[in-house]
Amino acid sequence: MRKVEVSPYNPEWNVLFETEAEKIKLIFGRELLAIHHIGSTAVNGLSAKPVIDIMPIVHNVYRVDAHNEAMISLGYEPKGENGIRGRRYFQKGGNDRTHHIHIYQEGSIDIARHIAFRDYLRNHPKEKELYGELKMQLATIYPYDIDAYIKGKEPLVRQIELKALQWVNLTNLTNG
Repeated sequence: MRKVEVSPYNPEWNVLFETEAEKIKLIFGRELLAIHHIGSTAVNGLSAKPVIDIMPIVHNVYRVDAHNEAMISLGYEPKGENGIRGRRYFQKGGNDRTHHIHIYQEGSIDIARHIAFRDYLRNHPKEKELYGELKMQLATIYPYDIDAYIKGKEPLVRQIELKALQWVNLTNLTNG
């Protein structure tokens, strides 16, 4: 059974993202519209499980499967939608995961949700601190129960996500 590990923020996470993003760009080429570092490792100062979450945006998500062999050659395991319709998901590192790839087609609502969550935490230090503390506590309480760890985070994640989407809409209204 794998231990739930939450680490203090590590600036190396951005370097790991950039390195992997370059490899992914080569695989998807013109199909790729953008590539984002998402999740807790993308938020400076936030404690996180040391797994880099990457979100490529593509023209057509159904063409992603044609690149599975190339992704396997980089050490990724294709997981298909993996429970989220319209997504293609890849894991790297086996039981000691290092990267998660969440690929969405342009226009997917999930893109805005992930970016809003990340950007909200980047701009709201108290919320970031609260979220980081909760993750550290849950990792201590449930060191070998990833499901309980995730369930323990869910209420706060949903709360922050809702605030983040409202914040993005308000920000767009005042800046637009």
